[in-house]
Amino acid sequence: METQKKLAAGEETLEELLVRLDPSLRSTLGWFGIPREDGEDLLQQCFLTFLAKRGDIRHPEAWLHGTVRRRCLMYWRHKRREFVKTVDAAVLELISDGRPPEQELADLRSDLSRVILKLPTRCRSLLHLRYSRGLSPLEAAESLGYSASGIYKIIDRCLEAFSQELVASGFSDTRRRRDDSDPR
Repeated sequence: METQKKLAAGEETLEELLVRLDPSLRSTLGWFGIPREDGEDLLQQCFLTFLAKRGDIRHPEAWLHGTVRRRCLMYWRHKRREFVKTVDAAVLELISDGRPPEQELADLRSDLSRVILKLPTRCRSLLHLRYSRGLSPLEAAESLGYSASGIYKIIDRCLEAFSQELVASGFSDTRRRRDDSDPR
């Protein structure tokens, strides 16, 4: 309360406020596990937004803390979506006909099948239609009786569950070790 009065009265400058809050805001970044470089960018974005809106902000300290927490949540949501999209593209590439030798492709399909069997029935069916049979999201939705408007959210959830199973089964570590030992 006193901080707002000081800032409003001009007793505490904006720079003093930011210097005073910097340790607690960085602590919030640490609690959310934000990498240092990304944390710097995140804080700068919050400070710039604060500067643009400071005339409308009644409680600068609370506003900055809340904004940093929201940005941290948004950061991890964005990272999860990136990972799901990467897995989506990787699965399509791996299952598609073509590049890898047959034995490697057979091993990969076997590994992926084992991981897919751990998923709920709904996800198994959806992933089979979407990637093995090559149906579009809307065709898969129609085939399974889901609404067209909600299929993308269901696909994202299934791909996220698939991604978690891949990581839990050590699939990414195995692929990395193969790539590291590759003499090429």
